[in-house]
Amino acid sequence: MNKTKRNRSDIRGATLVEFAIAATVFLTSMFAVIEFGRALWVHNALSDAARRGARYATVHSANDVAQVKNVVVYGDPAGGGQPLVPNLSTSNVNVVYSNFALNKGTVSVSITDYQFQFVVPLVSTSIQMPASTTTLTGESVGWIPANK
Repeated sequence: MNKTKRNRSDIRGATLVEFAIAATVFLTSMFAVIEFGRALWVHNALSDAARRGARYATVHSANDVAQVKNVVVYGDPAGGGQPLVPNLSTSNVNVVYSNFALNKGTVSVSITDYQFQFVVPLVSTSIQMPASTTTLTGESVGWIPANK
């Protein structure tokens, strides 16, 4: 009888150890998938923000660099509010006009040095995201035709 009791407690102990190992593997995998998804979302959002800024810059004059940066970060030329991507600031945005004139020249908007912050428990590190750059040709460059 004593031997039967010991075998049952050994089985319970083995089951607990197996569950701990399986739960650790499962939770680690689940958090990895969640963080990879967040990183992919941030990468896509940064690319979209650079495209949005370049589109705004092509129809405005080269004097509107601050407004272009605000469009990239806040989605609004006036700026303010919460950034569209967490921890993104106008200092991460570079706007370069090259031979910019009506229907020629280019504007290049890039987002650099963005640090992606992990939120997984026990891992408080960050990684630098690759630069997101969009280059477009100047269109109206802020020129408004006179009424006739």
